[in-house]
Amino acid sequence: MSCLSYTELPEQISCIDTLYIRPGLAACYLIESAGEAAFIDTGTAHTVPLLMQLLEHKGINPSQVKYVIPTHVHLDHAGGAGQLMQLLPQAKLVIHPYGAQHMIDPAKLIAGATAVYGDEKFKAMFGHLAPIPATRVLEAIDGFSINLGKRRLLCLDTPGHARHHIAIYDEQSNGFFTGDTFGLSYREFDTRQGPFILPTSTPVQFDPDAWHATLDRIMDHTPDSIYLTHFGQVKNPTKLASELHEYIDDFSSIAREAKGDARKDQIKGELLKWVLSRLEDHGCRLTAQQVEELLEMDLELNAQGLEVWLTRNEESN
Repeated sequence: MSCLSYTELPEQISCIDTLYIRPGLAACYLIESAGEAAFIDTGTAHTVPLLMQLLEHKGINPSQVKYVIPTHVHLDHAGGAGQLMQLLPQAKLVIHPYGAQHMIDPAKLIAGATAVYGDEKFKAMFGHLAPIPATRVLEAIDGFSINLGKRRLLCLDTPGHARHHIAIYDEQSNGFFTGDTFGLSYREFDTRQGPFILPTSTPVQFDPDAWHATLDRIMDHTPDSIYLTHFGQVKNPTKLASELHEYIDDFSSIAREAKGDARKDQIKGELLKWVLSRLEDHGCRLTAQQVEELLEMDLELNAQGLEVWLTRNEESN
């Protein structure tokens, strides 16, 4: 059985390591206020026992959890939502309208992931995806807000990484829970210059123009903190948003320059060169092999997503 690992942050926010793939790769969050609680993102089905263990550890009855809020339906963020909801009798699921049906009936999510990973690896990575009754699902259109105890949570439609993505603004902390729409930032890459941020162009809905607009909308709220799924709380969002704008354009350029039948592999190779150069400028002292090992899955998924984006653009022209 995995061991619970979490960090208490200010403003009654707990950052929980979902232990997806490796420690420090994916997080979800517990927010508390005036006797009520909410989870933002859930990890996979394998994470659910950890979340219930945290509630017990903090003396929170499962009936006090009012909301479960996946930022989007990618399985490292929402795969555990169905099983978690079965254990939280009063909770409502808050989800982007485009993602709601996939939570009510996860058959397409299961089929898509199984086609990629195979049945055995799918079960090992994600476990069982349980459906959620439609009566317990709230569709979070742009500007949808909910009250949690004495705090207000505002949901924004935030495409760019995925069309079914929301980011959640928490007025109390003046922070955003951004899922993948503010990129990823692993703590292993922190230096005296601060965090290193990296876009996530995972298949299949990378849209650079929409992503630029999303970042601008987030920064219009002048947040103090960003709560990333990958991984943890980061400060100085203005600097990070500026870098993300630049890096999204870099990713797009790398993709456009790839030619031939093996362009996905070309993109991946160029992304690795790009990230090694950027990390060197950032003052990171990890070896190239260590960087490649930490980012192997991300580079592969990013390259796949960029190749899909290229194909989609070609077919529309």
